Amino acid sequence: MGWQQPPIETVPPSATSAGQEAIDLAARAGLELDPWQQYVLRQGMGEKPDGSWAAFEVAVNVPRQNGKGGVIEARELWGLFIGGERLILHSAHEFKTAKNAFKRIERLIRGCPDLHKRVKAYRYTVGEESIELHSGQILRFIARSKGSGRGFTGDCNILDEDMILGDEAMDALLPTMAAVANPQIWYLGSAGIGPLSVQLGRLRRRALAAIEAGTPDPSLAYFEWSADLHLDECPQGCTAHDDAASDEAVLKANPAIGYRLTLEKVANERMTLSRDGYARERLGVGDYPSDSADTWQVIGEEAWRALAAAESAPSDPVAFAVDMTPERSHAAIAVAGEWRGGTHVEVVDHRPGTGWILDRAAALHERWRPRCWVVDAAGPAGSLIADLQERLGVEVVQPRGRDVAAACGQFFDAVSEQTLSHLDQAPLAAALAGAQRRPLGDAWAWARRIVSVDISPLVAATLAKWGLGAEVEEPEGAPNLW
Repeated sequence: MGWQQPPIETVPPSATSAGQEAIDLAARAGLELDPWQQYVLRQGMGEKPDGSWAAFEVAVNVPRQNGKGGVIEARELWGLFIGGERLILHSAHEFKTAKNAFKRIERLIRGCPDLHKRVKAYRYTVGEESIELHSGQILRFIARSKGSGRGFTGDCNILDEDMILGDEAMDALLPTMAAVANPQIWYLGSAGIGPLSVQLGRLRRRALAAIEAGTPDPSLAYFEWSADLHLDECPQGCTAHDDAASDEAVLKANPAIGYRLTLEKVANERMTLSRDGYARERLGVGDYPSDSADTWQVIGEEAWRALAAAESAPSDPVAFAVDMTPERSHAAIAVAGEWRGGTHVEVVDHRPGTGWILDRAAALHERWRPRCWVVDAAGPAGSLIADLQERLGVEVVQPRGRDVAAACGQFFDAVSEQTLSHLDQAPLAAALAGAQRRPLGDAWAWARRIVSVDISPLVAATLAKWGLGAEVEEPEGAPNLW
């Protein structure tokens, strides 16, 4: 069986849910939902104590032929016949897709006499397909365009094929919900396909940021079934990522396996599709564009680049620091030292894996005899502290939470005051571009904007700079040799 709960998920807290009502109504209409479809409805239709939706936006990202249409139909049936939503707008990128959706839900309603007798009219005029109840509720189907949806005040917007959804369509549709007391918008589609997946990319980044921070997005419920495939730099035998040719990757990304899909059918796809096509269409591995506004959130790119100095180099005394990603896929060693009345920071080494760290640290320690090594015991690299101390024969400085916050503040201030220099190294720039703040008491510390960003070079550089002022026993005889 495919995974019935998604590998990537964030849901705001709720007190109750209307999801079971939608599931039961769908069953009355002859639509039996898979466990994963029921799960999405229960979670996505969660309600606050006052009865309003817990999630204003609900996004379902799942490969093709897994049954997202069933989720849409159940949500629309509830809105029409139970929720009392005056207008539900169902849009798709292409008119034929919206028309097919209209035909499917019409069949469900006509097949259930209790529901059919409540329908005033089924309208088939091209471009105005809709279902209207005697009580006034309307479900309307439209193709997305720059102007479609303008003038309609929808209680619920269903945006199908959200991997093709850009600013123009959102600018037309989203403001229609501003006057609604309890609106909700649903996005459904498959993996991102690059520049066309603008809105899906934004939703996904919000979800990953919430997961990374350990705090649900307050208005977004996001469900994604996808595999996390091996990277080029993965070591042999890596267990942190998925093999694209494995059944495990298929089961992880396709909840309908065992219901309407089989591993045998997928094996045929694997042999026929291109590698990238198979990864995207069946394993949910997408290409998501990023907004420029979503990068360089803490320190501006121009401010950082302005501090680059090719001749910059650390002088004694120096401090080293080690950090790694939570997945332990990459690690970094950074150094900080005085330079022209300010501080020089530099990434000494940044590589995949962690097995190289002790040997490299020992070589650096032998050459530089730094005043200290710094490792955040509460971070992923904390597991290295004992081995590092034994190998180097020194006490590793372990900053407390307030020290980490102070280190981040000092790094930020040094950039603002232009007392920091660096070599414009790509790992450090990439980390800054993808970093954001996370609250730490009354201050803040570095956090990754999305899971794919590696900020270990930035964290290591920040801790190394802080290490220059940490209280340590000064080592003797530090040779001025790199």
